[in-house]
This record gives sequence, C-alpha cells and structure tokens, in this order.
Amino acid sequence: MSAMNPKSKLQGKIQYKFQNEALLESALIHPSTPGSRTADLAAGGFERLEFLGDRVLGLAIASLLLDIFPNAPEGELSKRHTALVRKEALVRIGKKINLSSAIQLALGDGNAFARQKETAIADGVEALIGAIFLDGGYNPASKFVRECWKEMLDTVDLVTKDPKTTLQEWAQAHSLELPKYSIVNTEGSAHQPTFFVEVYIEGYPTLAGRGRSKRLAEQAAAEKMLASIGISTNQ
Repeated sequence: MSAMNPKSKLQGKIQYKFQNEALLESALIHPSTPGSRTADLAAGGFERLEFLGDRVLGLAIASLLLDIFPNAPEGELSKRHTALVRKEALVRIGKKINLSSAIQLALGDGNAFARQKETAIADGVEALIGAIFLDGGYNPASKFVRECWKEMLDTVDLVTKDPKTTLQEWAQAHSLELPKYSIVNTEGSAHQPTFFVEVYIEGYPTLAGRGRSKRLAEQAAAEKMLASIGISTNQ
C-alpha cells in the first residue's frame, strides 16, 4: 500500500477535499521556489491567493468573534481580531496542520532561515484559505478558520501590542518625538502593490520595512527599529 502524498495528507488534516487541485497546488508553491511563476499562470498564483485569503480570514474571524463574544465591546473585539490574524497565530495554525510537509519553499540559509520559513508558512496559511474560498466558496473557508482557530479564542493575549504601538510607547517613555513614517517606494501592479516605508526616530538610523499595504509596511519598519534597539516583539 503506497504512502499518502503530502497534498492528500493536508486535505485530510484540514478536512476539505479540493475539486480543483490546481488551486491547492498553487497555494503550496511559494514564490521563492524556482518555476513558481509557471504555477502562477495555472491557478492565480500564491501571492494572489494569499491576498484573497488575508481578506477572507479577517471576515471569518470577525464573524466568529461576534458569535462567541456577543456582549464584548468593540475595543475588545478589535484586540482579539488583531491577535488572531497576526503572523504568530498563522504560524501556529501552519504547525497545527503540518503545512511545512506540503508547501514548497526555496529559502536562504543561516540565521535568517528560521524567520523566513515562519513568514512563508504564515503566508501559506493565507494562500490556503484563499484557495479554499475559490474552490468551494465562503462557507468551507469559514469552516476551516473556525475549526482551526477555535482553540485560540480564549488563550489569545489581549495585551500583545503591535510593533507601531510598542515603538511609540518606547519613544514616549524616553522623552523622544513620536516615530515618523514615510513611503519611499511602491512596486508591483495597482491591484497588488508592495509598499516600502521608512521610520525615523531622532538619534537612530532610519530603517525601512515592506508590506502589501501601507499599514503592514509601517509595522515591518517599526519591528526592525525595535529589533535595532534591542526590544523583542515576540510577546
């Protein structure tokens, strides 16, 4: 009896069988992999699925929170939502479904590899959600999110701050002016741009971050600044 292939194992793990396996294939070929652009042509591409999955995830988590916490104020819901869609939560889900055994990566090596792999796995979870949405619609995508995220609902750390907030509070605590952010470049198409943003604090080197939105690029730049001054954002 032959061993089950990684894609079949993943579909069993997530309890969803793809009608169009080309979508699943596209969600499992990271852009770092040679030949990934060919796969892009087959089913929309990893990055497009990731873009879609990010939006579907946000809606599914918002709906789930309204159901589970019907009396929670907007502020608490917003904090829970932020914590549940951040990279650390996505990495946790990626490990839960053993995504690393199925996704194709071609990353660097050395000290940066672990961080690159975590980012790729987080992006891969979003791409998978996007693929499920295109294959079966919102209901199965939402079901996947609800099943995988439900264990985190009560354990999520509501005091975890995003990098921009942490950097701002650090600057205030050290009697410095608030960080200043500026867009220095954009790349890509109009419907899927990549933003490059610099952050400046008096007395410190200007650092830049990139992201699929201005907000994400600012967060990335703030995270780099925090790392440069020795403050970890992994709460």
